[in-house]
Amino acid sequence: MAERRKTTYPRKTAARKSGRTTTAKKSSPKRWSQRVTRESDALDLKRGVFKLTSAKKIAASLKRSAEHSSRRKAGAYRSALSMLTFYINRAGKTLPKTERARLERAKTELKHQFGRE
Repeated sequence: MAERRKTTYPRKTAARKSGRTTTAKKSSPKRWSQRVTRESDALDLKRGVFKLTSAKKIAASLKRSAEHSSRRKAGAYRSALSMLTFYINRAGKTLPKTERARLERAKTELKHQFGRE
């Protein structure tokens, strides 16, 4: 009886994949969050506002920027708070706990300065 040969199929390898033609995806621009803070209709922020030493100073600077900005679409309080939240969210896990705590206190202070609490 004739021995039957096992049919083997070639494995998918990187060499095989490289022969394919794919449509190139347009990569997203780097530092999109930096572009958002610079070009969006959010606020005209003072340079280094999130690096200030106290929560009160951060809140006061955000309030001043929000009230004087001509680029915002929403109210001053909403714009200031959303910019602060945006910064905290974009920093993510790399934000040190002490700095995150200071920024969270700045949210509360912002509410006080706008008389929301």
